[in-house]
Amino acid sequence: MPILGSGLCRQNVVLLRRLRDVPLTAHRTFRARTGRRTFIVLGFESSADDTCAAIVTSSRQILSNVVVKQHDLHEGFGGIHPSVAIEAHQRNMPGAVRMALEQACISIHDIDGIAFTRGPGIGGCLSVGSNAAKSLAAALGKPLVGVHHMQAHALTPLLTTPTADLPQFPFLTLLISGGHTLLLLASSLTSFQILATTADASIGRAFDKTARALGLSWGTRGPGAALEELCRVTNDELESLPDIQPFTVPMPGKLAFSFASLQSSVERYISLMEEPLSSSHKIALARAFQAAAARQLCAKLTLSLHKLELKNVIVKDVVVSGGVASNMFLREKLRAALDEYSSDERISLHFPPLELCTDNAAMIAWASMHRFLAGDYDDYTIDLRAKWSIEDIRI
Repeated sequence: MPILGSGLCRQNVVLLRRLRDVPLTAHRTFRARTGRRTFIVLGFESSADDTCAAIVTSSRQILSNVVVKQHDLHEGFGGIHPSVAIEAHQRNMPGAVRMALEQACISIHDIDGIAFTRGPGIGGCLSVGSNAAKSLAAALGKPLVGVHHMQAHALTPLLTTPTADLPQFPFLTLLISGGHTLLLLASSLTSFQILATTADASIGRAFDKTARALGLSWGTRGPGAALEELCRVTNDELESLPDIQPFTVPMPGKLAFSFASLQSSVERYISLMEEPLSSSHKIALARAFQAAAARQLCAKLTLSLHKLELKNVIVKDVVVSGGVASNMFLREKLRAALDEYSSDERISLHFPPLELCTDNAAMIAWASMHRFLAGDYDDYTIDLRAKWSIEDIRI
């Protein structure tokens, strides 16, 4: 059948307008359905290089969580290659959705709502998850919700923490990943104030580039995890490690991060070496870098607590999420810093399980849940937002 340009465009506009009204007319709100069963959401995530699909319920059950990695495709480029990532998402997404349904032991018709990452992220990558979610929701007549990626990271502990220990608003959120370094004050599910961000590179990017400078293989978990593993190597079978002067924390006394300077310090040290790096030198440099990254996070976190306390904002919970939050050394240092800052009254520190620190669709499904339960859906025509401040979630 030939494609009729202008006529087809007009038909599409009419169709989209009709589809836009489906969630409001064809679906009862969750409150009218609570006598039957919980609300079930199918989530999509494809903002970077992980292809993800997951199914989560309003009773905080993760029925499935499928993540398809692409590390082997991007290692040769030294980072995410957008077009390669997009093509991989297109190959992987159908299988990820099928696997999520099979692992959850449910049918697509048991799904009550469909959520996807609206932004921020790589535009072309976002479009794969968005198109899949919109098409499926429209075909099945299901309500749709677009989710802010960093909001989803911040709210993950509300899904995974035992009910008695849930973080209470207002709480501090430290979001540390390959694309972001943010220190936020969370006042509600949708209200976040940026207290500090990075002036240059994110902490995750600095970990990745330092791992590359040290010649580390990405392995199955990526370059940042490879650097952490190198730091854990024991000295038993190695010569004594060289003494490396500790790297300084940039912008002391200011609520701002800078990890490009730390990364540059490592690269400068390597450039001054007259011989190729030995295994001992690599371990020493990796440890010096990791220790300096931890000192910076701890310094900025405790500084923010102090500044909030001066404004009579009392924070009793700190949430740390994002891919870099899986680093166990950083976890230990953050716990020690909070204990030193508030020795009298313990500040609770919350991390997602390791498998939910990196990008995943379970967090997307969960972050959409409060909107589904309130009957607050998005149009099927909703646009992506590759650049999207977390302070503008409601806009």
